[in-house]
Amino acid sequence: MSGSGKSTFARRHFAPTQVISSDFCRGLVADDENDQAATPDAFDVLHYIVRTRLKRGLLTVVDATNVQWDARRKLIDLAKSQDVLVDAIVLDVPEEVAAGRNASRPDRDFGPHVIRRQRKELNRSLGKISRDGFRRVHVLRGVEEIEAATVVTEKAWTDRRELTGPFDIIGDVHGCRAELEALLRELGWEIEPGGTGASHPGGRTAVFVGDLVDRGPDTPGVLRLVMGMVAAGTALCVSGNHEQKLARALNGRKVRLAHGLQESLDQLAAEPEEFRTAALAFMDGLISHYQLDGGRLVVAHAGLKESYHGRASGRVRSFALYGDTTGETDEYGLPVRYPWAREYRGRAMVVYGHTPVPEAEWINNTICLDTGVVFGGKLTALRYPSREIISVPAERTWYDPVRPLTAPGHRDPGVLSIDDVRGTKHIEVRHGGGRIKVREENAAAALEVMSRFAVDPRWLVYLPPTMAPPETSRREGYLEHPAEAFAEFAEAGVTRVVCEEKHMGSRAVAVLARDHKTAAARFGVDDGSAGAVYTRTGRPFFNRPELAGELVERLRRVCAPLMDELDSDWLVLDCELLPWSAKAEGLIRDQYASVGAAARTALPEVVAALEAAAGRGVDVGDALDRARLRSVNASRFRDAYARYCRPVSGLDGVSLAPFQILACEGRATAATEPHPWHLDLLSRLDDPLITPTRHIYADLDSPESVRAATAWWESLTVAGGEGMVVKPVTVPGARPEAAESDAAVDGGTEPSRSGAARRGLDRVQPGIKVRGREYLRIIYGPDYTESLDILRNRFLGRKRSLALREHALGLEALSRLADGEPLWRVHEPVFAVLALESEPVDPRL
Repeated sequence: MSGSGKSTFARRHFAPTQVISSDFCRGLVADDENDQAATPDAFDVLHYIVRTRLKRGLLTVVDATNVQWDARRKLIDLAKSQDVLVDAIVLDVPEEVAAGRNASRPDRDFGPHVIRRQRKELNRSLGKISRDGFRRVHVLRGVEEIEAATVVTEKAWTDRRELTGPFDIIGDVHGCRAELEALLRELGWEIEPGGTGASHPGGRTAVFVGDLVDRGPDTPGVLRLVMGMVAAGTALCVSGNHEQKLARALNGRKVRLAHGLQESLDQLAAEPEEFRTAALAFMDGLISHYQLDGGRLVVAHAGLKESYHGRASGRVRSFALYGDTTGETDEYGLPVRYPWAREYRGRAMVVYGHTPVPEAEWINNTICLDTGVVFGGKLTALRYPSREIISVPAERTWYDPVRPLTAPGHRDPGVLSIDDVRGTKHIEVRHGGGRIKVREENAAAALEVMSRFAVDPRWLVYLPPTMAPPETSRREGYLEHPAEAFAEFAEAGVTRVVCEEKHMGSRAVAVLARDHKTAAARFGVDDGSAGAVYTRTGRPFFNRPELAGELVERLRRVCAPLMDELDSDWLVLDCELLPWSAKAEGLIRDQYASVGAAARTALPEVVAALEAAAGRGVDVGDALDRARLRSVNASRFRDAYARYCRPVSGLDGVSLAPFQILACEGRATAATEPHPWHLDLLSRLDDPLITPTRHIYADLDSPESVRAATAWWESLTVAGGEGMVVKPVTVPGARPEAAESDAAVDGGTEPSRSGAARRGLDRVQPGIKVRGREYLRIIYGPDYTESLDILRNRFLGRKRSLALREHALGLEALSRLADGEPLWRVHEPVFAVLALESEPVDPRL
């Protein structure tokens, strides 16, 4: 009630942002916290703020009298709508204390009758408030008890985010004790005599997805083993719908004896009373789900959509136990499950069971581990975080399934579907974290390219990201300069960079298999080809298939020693195909040569005519100066693009400049190894087909080292080179194990960093291209140097965002490839890169 000290209590025990006061909301809507006429509008605002905070998972404290049932009911309903629990703190002070406090406040001009009315309402509420729907009601009586009170916030029972594993997550057991013991031994667990527990010498923790009971031959044996593991702290277990139903039956509730429940009751009846009591307490105490490993892993029996993670309500528990249904039944009389996993876009991995499937298969960062052991299938576990799937076969069919064991929406993992890429998509990426949105209109544009022009999609395991230029230089005569790139990396905390020569060619991805057998086994390609070299948009380089095949064969021979050194039968390389004219001959002829030829023909005549006019005394000085400058610029423009053109006949004159090993067998982090590792290995390729990538390292905290790298760039560009690409020695977004591997060859690696520092590096550009002054004439036109003031206003934000997103998608595709995921899963982020390329970004950047 008013004057009970609610606001003082809230200020003492909670952060200011956590407390939402009805008085404050009245002030918001009426500029007067005591304007009672504004109360309805004030509570509309209060409820909106509370709902928004609860939706975001924030602790929220409502400071209001709430002595009336209707006021409490609205808050309870609001909490239930957001699937959170709600407690009540009642401050019960004597009426005279409350009246005295109000009398001392000049802003409280209502009479003592208000306090008396609120006191009566509070007294009426105290007898039944525990039935209102609160989880707990804390009644503090008297000033001394209120002053002495402490408030301790409790974590949700489902919140075990401090546990980081490693975990062995085990699917539905259904009373199959022998298979469970066999699986645990396969996972390296040591089972105690009598099956009363198990431990792992590597300190792993088992997590059971529920449905330990029913149907199988030894429900008590399974319970005894799992209960012992949970009690010893070596396992966690969530509730399954079968535990929930068995517990109800043991509690004397009326339940339908179906789906194996009778078998469990009969088996438990033969056990001692104390075991039945302990088993019932265990099953009654199981919770709906667990959040683990910082929220990156969620385990629930039937799965859990993202909005329910960490929440607590009847509908959350129902979803976790039974999943979602369409309300229909199938021809077997069983409920039709709604395919929630197909729509899941959450950041957390969700591991579950409940609906038996023939094989555990990843769907949008979710996986079902119920592979029907009790129906004669197998018992399956997922090792986390390695994502390794381990299974043991059933000893026999213990229970005949009502419905055949088929996966809902089962698909051939090697076949792509238009549904994988059609419409708006959200792609989960593990490097850098988060989700990347691909809009429907971008997907449609990419689908046109992919379906009509791309190489065989089985080879299309990666598309390279776009690359952003540095912040615009303010140096006289320059649009781009290394100083801005170095400064950007230094500001982000990068201490060492590698500067790689930027080849003026066409970006190429080479996917190579040692032989046709490897091509078929690793990539599913059985048409006799053993690799592909394609453009950054997935297209073949040559219209003649025989030329493409010859290039692959030559490159395979050249890379055979590299495959030997990496102990891999296949490779994916990031390269440049040279010269530029080998791929862009039509573009050069139609767009650049025509401009150059026209300018070199017309401008000398313009200069000659103006010089003649000047000779006759006509004042054409400004026009003549401009014409002469434009003529010089036209010659420079022609010289700039001509440097990158050389005659090519078939493959004669063609070369490849590799600069990164994207993937190989047994090295899941190849793409994220420090750049010196790549450059050192690739420098050993000795063949006329290979053009080396020259490079230099720079320590950003050494002015001398920075000056040397800048001078190197100047020498490249003065000699006609395009420029260089500046990259952090350690790949941004790399997992720590990649950055700290044995890849510390010449050039060194970035020093180790804290987790916070690494998260900051996730937003660092993977590479910044710094193009030469003359090369930029090809991009911006012959006379661009005369418009630098205008060009310096170019907007880089969209390009930089695009580069980061495409980089993360590329790493995700390579990670899925290394993890052995099906082709459609690998293809999903690859397609997304191509889709993002249709975003409206200035192509000159």
